[in-house]
Parts: sequence; structure tokens; C-alpha cells
Amino acid sequence: MGDVRAKKFLGQHFLKDLQIAKQIADTLDNFPDTPIIEVGPGMGVLTQYLLEKSRDLTVIEIDRESVPYLNEHFPALKDHIIEGDFLQLNPTDIYPDQFCIIGNYPYNISSQIFFKVLDYKEHIPCCSGMLQKEVAERIASKPGKKAYGILSVLLQAWYDIEYLFTVSEVVFDPPPRVKSAVIRLVRNNRESLGCDEKLFKTVIKTSFNQRRKTLRNSMKPLLGKDNDIYADPIFDKRPEQLSVEEFVYLTNLTREHMPQGAEDAGIQRKE
Repeated sequence: MGDVRAKKFLGQHFLKDLQIAKQIADTLDNFPDTPIIEVGPGMGVLTQYLLEKSRDLTVIEIDRESVPYLNEHFPALKDHIIEGDFLQLNPTDIYPDQFCIIGNYPYNISSQIFFKVLDYKEHIPCCSGMLQKEVAERIASKPGKKAYGILSVLLQAWYDIEYLFTVSEVVFDPPPRVKSAVIRLVRNNRESLGCDEKLFKTVIKTSFNQRRKTLRNSMKPLLGKDNDIYADPIFDKRPEQLSVEEFVYLTNLTREHMPQGAEDAGIQRKE
């Protein structure tokens, strides 16, 4: 069969530079014995290099046109090609213990993929791949930077993140309108946050909903208009200035000082 046609509604832009594909595959070199899940293999430009590194590779492809192409051109993947939506699958059904995630991620779901990685962080020691440069910068951004936001904090709480290199739009077919970037996430040694994890997520999302305001203003949905805790100096800061550790501190403060009405926001107040 011929080449697979890139589909706009799936956010497909097929990488045609083999050297870049090899560099992406090399991001998993520190995990030689860990099974690999590739998201969105397309025509297998990255897959071919992953097969050289691991016999335990499963690819997940939502494009019905790509699946028969992969079956024909990669017989070594027999019984390891799953037709489906990665966002709707439970990856521990494939590998119950540890596995790495990699891919040339579709731009339209890249953030959702990384939120899903968080859901399985105890199983994923490394996640790497290529995505839109803007999203990659957001994930890797440090406190105080404009790109620093919700995804930055949530991922950096559990992963050490490297922005590896930028990729030009000309190495894709069809070329996207934006540049891409390759990043790598490696699980850090943190076993627990030291705070309620569900509330931690809520605090981060609430504070960044009004990111240009100080926490004294942005945290009102959880802490109310008037709360003695606002005297704490942390409330003079904007959310983009807080490190992961400071968000943990803010979460514990919030837990202790939420008014009774906060339960309406779906948060269980500590009694």
C-alpha cells in the first residue's frame, strides 16, 4: 500500500527527517529494559528506531489508514499494534508494571496526553517526544517565566523535565504553522507531595485562573473574600512566581483555612 495521507482533524504532521526521529528514540536510552508505548506512530518513522532498541514495544494508533500500513511494513509488531485512542485506553492493561511513553504527539491533544501521564506517574519512569514548541516551553518553564502555568507545576511536581531541542516546521509533511520541540520527563524521587493531592491540583488551577492577580485575589473562590490567612506573605505573590514547594505550602494553608462553603467547589474541608 502507498503512504498514509495526513489528516488535519487528527492533527497529523508526519516527520520526514530520519535523523531527528533517531534522536527522539535515543531519549529513552537510559531505560533499555523498560517496555515502550508509542503514541501515534503514523507511518513508523520513529517506530523503526524504537524497534532497534526494544523488543517490548506497543504502538497505539487512532488512524484506521495507518494501522494496515504498520501491519504491512512492521511485521515485528505483530500483535503489538492497537487501533484506538490513547486518551481512552488504560495503559496498565498493556503493561501492568513500568513502561515509557514516547511519540510525535498530535498538536491537538498533546496537553491531554501529558495530563494522562500524570494519572499513571507511578508506572511511567520516562516520557519523551515531540510536540508543539509553545506547549513544550510551558511544560519545561521555571517559576517566574511567562510560560509557567498549570501543566508546568503539576508535571514538575513528579518529573525532572528537559527541553532538548527545537525542530523546524520544514521537516514535516505537511509542514505545521509552528515550530516543534523535543522534551524528556524523568520521574523524580518524590513519593508524596506532603499535602492533599486533589486539593493541590485545585489550588493550582484556581490560582492560575487569574494569573495576573496576586494570590490574595485569585484564591478567593476557595478562601473567601475575607480570611485572616491573607496576612501570610505568600499571598502577595502571583501564581507564576511559586515553586512546587510553595504550592504545597499554599495547599496546606488552604486546607486549614477554607471556610465551610468551600465544599461547594468539590473540596472536602478538613474538620
